[in-house]
Amino acid sequence: MGYNEGWPQGYYAPFRLNGYEGEEGEYLTDVMTREATKYIEEHKDGPFFLYMSHFAVHDPIQGRKDLVEKYRRKLATMHYEGDPYILEGNPDDPDPLTRGELDSLVHTKAYQGYRVLPQRTVKIKQHQDNIEFAAMVEAMDESLGVIRRKLEELGIADNTIVIFYSDNGGMAGANFGRPDRRIAKDALDRAYATSSLPLRGAKGWMYEGGIRVPMIVCYPGVGRAGTECDVPVISNDFYYTLLDMASVDVPKEKVCEGESIVPLLEGGKIEKRALYWHFPHYSNHGMQSPGGAIRYGDYKLLEYFENGTVQLFDLKTDLGEQHDLSAEKPGVVKKLRKMLHAWRESVGASMPEPNPNFTGDKR
Repeated sequence: MGYNEGWPQGYYAPFRLNGYEGEEGEYLTDVMTREATKYIEEHKDGPFFLYMSHFAVHDPIQGRKDLVEKYRRKLATMHYEGDPYILEGNPDDPDPLTRGELDSLVHTKAYQGYRVLPQRTVKIKQHQDNIEFAAMVEAMDESLGVIRRKLEELGIADNTIVIFYSDNGGMAGANFGRPDRRIAKDALDRAYATSSLPLRGAKGWMYEGGIRVPMIVCYPGVGRAGTECDVPVISNDFYYTLLDMASVDVPKEKVCEGESIVPLLEGGKIEKRALYWHFPHYSNHGMQSPGGAIRYGDYKLLEYFENGTVQLFDLKTDLGEQHDLSAEKPGVVKKLRKMLHAWRESVGASMPEPNPNFTGDKR
């Protein structure tokens, strides 16, 4: 079974995955789990590497039917306060809208509906009430449980490292890869899968709602069970971490970015460092300018490429990134911006170029 797209045509058979159709009633997350456990059984007697990359929880948003009913019942017992959606604008606009202005506009006639709205604003979901998505999440969690039990059944759980990780934040903003898209009210749960609160933004954004994700590491005999670590790490770290865990000599010359995070798993520390992100194109999940970001300590700087706007946040005191400190701390801005530019040059990061045929007003 193979497939070259990042999302399936559907989670219920027929799957149309390069010839694999599946049996009637099969749910794709469960099928992939079954195939993963088969692979583990076939390779249990020697070292193996399983990269279990679920399609879930990517759209199309289709939960397993039994779990959808479970969350339908749960939702009936819940009550939410506040607006189900807020507006977000483009901070890189020449005269960006303030949070207060956005909160006022969301109730006006011109900003009704679910589409790209005036002044490049979009709606971001605030309520965690999507029963189909909740069912998809639980099915994926069940998958991890099935794989863990298979390791225990085969007697290799104490000699197998498991890393559970997500590639990006949740789809709290709809996909506007086609800018003229209009979303009907009865289709909102398919377009807005989840809420990223208390984080700001969504998948495809440089705010924490787009890049901060959960990660769980099971490192038998070394990791400290049940503990939490608040030191930020990044997926670039996996290469050197896995080499370290497997006692493989690390190349003298670094072949990629990243560091081993084994010292953190052992309860120790790693050297303070900067983390970088580069997003040199427009996201299909928002109307913000292309840009980049750097986190160094508790400070995070975002730089946008249309007009060169920067934002600075202290994530220790402002995880939701609501209070821009760039005007108050010009020294920090200068330092982090210099680091970000130096990093981009060192990795040869591609930068966007203005479209010579563009004649619009960026709206």
